[in-house]
Amino acid sequence: MADYSFGGSDEDNAELKKLNAEVLEEPDSFEHWEKLVRAAESLEGGLNRNSSPQSIVATRDIYDRFLAKFPLLFGYWKKYADLEFSIAGTEAAELVYERGVASITNSVDLWTNYCAFKVETSHDSDVIRELFERGASCVGLDFLAHPFWDKYLEFEERLEAQDKIFPILDRVVHIPMHQYARYFERYRHLAQVRPLHELLPADVLAQFRAEIVTEGPDRGELEIEREMRTRIDNFHLEIFARTQTETTKRWTYESEVKRPYFHVTELDEGQLVNWRKYLDFEEVEGDYNRIQFLYERCLVTCAYYDEFWLRYARWMLAQQGKEEEVRNIYQRASMLYAPISRPAVRLQYAYFEESVSRVELAKDIHQAILVSLPGHIETIVSLANLSRRHGGLDAAIEVYKSQIDSMECDLYAKAALVAEWARLLWKIKGSVDEARQVFQKNQHWYLDSRAFWINYLFFELEQPTSVETEATQYKRIKQVHEDVRRKSHLPPLTIKDLSHYYMVYLQERGGKDAIKEYMILDREINGPFSVQAAMKAKLAEDGREASTQRRIMMENGHPGVEVDEVAIRRGENPYTKYYQQQGEQLPSDTQPQPLRYQ
Repeated sequence: MADYSFGGSDEDNAELKKLNAEVLEEPDSFEHWEKLVRAAESLEGGLNRNSSPQSIVATRDIYDRFLAKFPLLFGYWKKYADLEFSIAGTEAAELVYERGVASITNSVDLWTNYCAFKVETSHDSDVIRELFERGASCVGLDFLAHPFWDKYLEFEERLEAQDKIFPILDRVVHIPMHQYARYFERYRHLAQVRPLHELLPADVLAQFRAEIVTEGPDRGELEIEREMRTRIDNFHLEIFARTQTETTKRWTYESEVKRPYFHVTELDEGQLVNWRKYLDFEEVEGDYNRIQFLYERCLVTCAYYDEFWLRYARWMLAQQGKEEEVRNIYQRASMLYAPISRPAVRLQYAYFEESVSRVELAKDIHQAILVSLPGHIETIVSLANLSRRHGGLDAAIEVYKSQIDSMECDLYAKAALVAEWARLLWKIKGSVDEARQVFQKNQHWYLDSRAFWINYLFFELEQPTSVETEATQYKRIKQVHEDVRRKSHLPPLTIKDLSHYYMVYLQERGGKDAIKEYMILDREINGPFSVQAAMKAKLAEDGREASTQRRIMMENGHPGVEVDEVAIRRGENPYTKYYQQQGEQLPSDTQPQPLRYQ
């Protein structure tokens, strides 16, 4: 980007290069993006059709990248459309609006702005009306949709299309929304002057007329119509009562929605709880369209929360014939909102595709995760299991082997994968000997891996035994425990935890001399450092307990805490190493204070 010109003055170009570099360095920083967009907008004092091509191209590029990263920011789609209108005219602005409403389909503000723009720039009422209808299908159910419906009614009023206004109001009065009463008053007033055939379906009108004629066969046509209008008004009042009830039921949840729009900042727990309860409510109500619309609203505000994407997909999967809709939910979450560092949504997407027999696609999803997260254990295990389900045990083992041999997979991940490989041989193939060989042949590579040694010890502890075989199994378990204590490089606290499992084994399954061994271990593991012979031997350069004891006594005057005068002069805490060796946290009164830079 160093040779790229953003246009404008040299000073503007230098500033944009600096801001663009910041965005490239931290692409998830909304603050950096916002500064870059503001700087681009101000090029040459504000862009228009006479601005330099470099400035126009640069600004478009910045807006495109910004809105690809944050597609739910409806206000910026409006600003981008206004910018395109000033640069290239109506068609260019409409293209931006179309991209915007495709990205955030349920934005009342964006649809209202788009329709208002269309009203001002088009003379084809049918085309405008078609756009309003598209908007109504996307945002008409919103609790705060009144700006959109007002704009739609205003458009028809401008055309004096009274025959269009009443049907619009007839739709609105059935929707629970913030300003339902205002629309109903207008609807009721207009119903008094509209022809009867516009007020209710023909079959309902016919039923009302038949009832009136039956009740008074000698009534004239004028009297019949008057009675018809009275009944219609009562019918409309019933609609009002139902809408009022539905609105009141939702008011509790709507009043707690403090941020109905998207932003990168986190929501507080109260907001998340409210969305969960609101979704629970609508799901119990059972109206598919309302439930789906609420999920879409929720996922504007909660776009960065995996739980709502997963909930939406699971709810949709429970509906009949909605496979493509489920796929769309997972794709939107995976491609735009769920960061690759949290692959749970992508893995669930892979499971979904596998469940509908798209196995290769499921594998591709796993591989795509591993491109960005090489050595991610959960993903590798999931891929191995998928390969086993569709290719057998050898296919799964091949996944583990390829990852263990990979240069991109770190040592700790490889240790966990070796344990998973052994588990496959044990649990799936039923070959305990092969699984044991995998542990034995690989242990020298993973001396500092907690996952490896925990799995190895539990593998031996969980083998079924009998009176005849227990002695042999005891030797195997004891050997693993000895390797944990004397060969591994695990932290003392981890060794202590694993030793406790072994001590339980001695109590529950050990022979007549087991408690002697238990008591020695109890002293070694749970006693003070001064009696921990094995730990002292590990700390000694020559592997002898006496060397550690003598060195600490000479330097300290007592065993347990080494004192290094040079380290103390550097400001290091003399207790730090001791507590680290014990696998414990420093007490608060001995915690070293962080350095402060002025």
